[in-house]
Amino acid sequence: MLQLIIIYIIIFVVVVYSVYRVIKTITDKKQASACDDCSGCALKAECQSQVCPVEKAGLLDNPLRRWLQQPRKILAPYIHSGMNVLDFGCGPGVFTLEIARLLNGSGQVIAADVQKGMLDQVSAKLKKYHFESVVKTHLCKTTQLNLNLSIDFILAFYVIHEVPDQNSLFESFKSVLKKEGLILIVEPNFHVSQLAFDAMVEKLQKAGFKIVDTPHIRFSRAVLLKHKIEA
Repeated sequence: MLQLIIIYIIIFVVVVYSVYRVIKTITDKKQASACDDCSGCALKAECQSQVCPVEKAGLLDNPLRRWLQQPRKILAPYIHSGMNVLDFGCGPGVFTLEIARLLNGSGQVIAADVQKGMLDQVSAKLKKYHFESVVKTHLCKTTQLNLNLSIDFILAFYVIHEVPDQNSLFESFKSVLKKEGLILIVEPNFHVSQLAFDAMVEKLQKAGFKIVDTPHIRFSRAVLLKHKIEA
């Protein structure tokens, strides 16, 4: 009996440590500013954004994270065949491949990231799973998408806090999103405070979006938005 208890304790410690490592990897960067003007702000040093490096990509995409966050469960209510989907800040493709599966061979995924190294890893996975015809990798800037395509659904998962000029990014989202399109933005609740998240949502509303839902996603703060249609 004692041996069984010890085994359970060891398993528990290993799981907790693994979760900690995943969380630390995802959030080992400074939180982006929640305001437009940092001049004279005491928190300026804390608010500078920093993109997660390619070297940590392997820890961003692993069985534990997929089990904890279940990409298909998160995305299935919003994605169906025939859609054009933008996975902004796709990283190593944690959600990209699941989006491709949900499209079921009809539609397109734009896997966009500011780091070519991340996109190279996505490309390797596309060849492995034969999704080259469905997914297109796209090297973008943090605030400029440079896309000539109308988008049905935009996913921004654990990335907006890395963007220094969120207002410009949201204008870019607005320019490519279809009239009835949706945006799902998800931020880590252990890294982005409720205050910072609310400030981000306020920027989105000022940019011309309105809240549709605030879905529950494990370890996260999330908001679903669409265009604000003027009466």
